[in-house]
Amino acid sequence: MTKVTQDHHQFYLTAPTPCPYLPGLKERKVFTHLVGSHAGALNEVLSQGGFRRSQSIAYRPACDGCSACISVRIVVDEFKPSQNMRRVLRHNTDLVGRHRAAEASSEQYSLFRHYLESRHAEGGMAQMSVLDYALMVEDSHVETMLVEYRRRGPDSAFSEKSDGDLVGCALTDVLSDGLSMVYSFYDPGETARSMGTLMILEHVERARRMGKPYVYLGYWVDGSGKMGYKARFLPQERLLPQGWTRFD
Repeated sequence: MTKVTQDHHQFYLTAPTPCPYLPGLKERKVFTHLVGSHAGALNEVLSQGGFRRSQSIAYRPACDGCSACISVRIVVDEFKPSQNMRRVLRHNTDLVGRHRAAEASSEQYSLFRHYLESRHAEGGMAQMSVLDYALMVEDSHVETMLVEYRRRGPDSAFSEKSDGDLVGCALTDVLSDGLSMVYSFYDPGETARSMGTLMILEHVERARRMGKPYVYLGYWVDGSGKMGYKARFLPQERLLPQGWTRFD
């Protein structure tokens, strides 16, 4: 690991490891710590510069000879869902999304484990304990919330106490210019709901109500099936060498 000082702040460069998105390539990350009273302001600047947050770490790819990972953000005010996305919304009117403080629960962890075992059993997060999950959710020095998606109860319009089972969950940072979706998971038995798409669409509407111009989706990787879905949310801006560039 290499240490670099920039603007009186310490950044670190990891050793090369196999790329999880493009076979045969190696990835490296540059990262720094988000701690103390200035963590929120630093996270704002770094997010706008293509960094992502994981607990108290901000990171971005810094791979030799490869720039396939491109930061993507949805332009909220001009976004219009496609016909397929409108179908997803209609199919999920029986769910309700509510934001919570970033506090872990046993119900969330149970759903998280079920999701990992079904979708990412060989991934780097597969062995996360309940303590690891609690740290992922709660170890944050920036403004963070959880959005829980539950089955709508008979009186959900009047009280959240009527809400049913937990179906999905999104850990989300609140930035001055948008919402940044840090990590999301859902019931793998609910594939017909297209929960990943639903949570993004719900965040777009949530950002619109909050007066936030963007929803940050993380990295889009051209050529990676895992990340291809992000290109469907248009209009969007992608962070290219010349800056944030609009794509319609």
